[in-house]
Amino acid sequence: MQFLSHSIWFPNPEEANEDGLLAIGGDLSVKRLMHAYRSGIFPWYEKGQPILWWSPNPRMVLFPEKFKVSKSFRKTLKKEIFEVTMNTCFSEVIKNCSEIKRNGQNGTWITSEMEQAYIHLHQKGFAVSVEVWQNKELVGGLYGINLPEKKLFCGESMFSKVSDASKVGFQFLVEYVKTKNYQLIDCQMYTSHLERLGAEEIPRKDFMKFLNCR
Repeated sequence: MQFLSHSIWFPNPEEANEDGLLAIGGDLSVKRLMHAYRSGIFPWYEKGQPILWWSPNPRMVLFPEKFKVSKSFRKTLKKEIFEVTMNTCFSEVIKNCSEIKRNGQNGTWITSEMEQAYIHLHQKGFAVSVEVWQNKELVGGLYGINLPEKKLFCGESMFSKVSDASKVGFQFLVEYVKTKNYQLIDCQMYTSHLERLGAEEIPRKDFMKFLNCR
């Protein structure tokens, strides 16, 4: 495990430990964050911790054509009870992602420092949000890092205040990346929810090939 200095540099992801932790320290500048994502690395840490950088093996990803639409979810889509937008209120989406209560989690990894860093990324055109509305109220959404040059979207977090809202946002993202001929959506870590949507784990070395690096 490496300790980062002020220089914009990361060790080879193959040097990550068994849990996927690769490096500690550095900052959340636009330049460092974008270098990280383009190298298959992302930050993930809690309040009071130093910045921790990860490159897990295996890697959870979704190939857009493998997105699963259940019968019940298909019925939800047909009802057209939600409206979906893109990049209309990024700061509200990331704030909701940081505040939503999740099973098995006492707090959030989206600290105020992280919020500001990703809002800055959005202002620079790198971070994207999807918003889901019901009766003109924001009820779900997601955000992540867009890498059009890699044909890859790096999902960061999503939230839902009503049933299926975040799933509708995710389905919108899947259809969006299909129109752009993207290779995959990076989901980072395994969750059973993502697996039910069609995501799967692949070896880190295979994920790195999609990034055309290392």
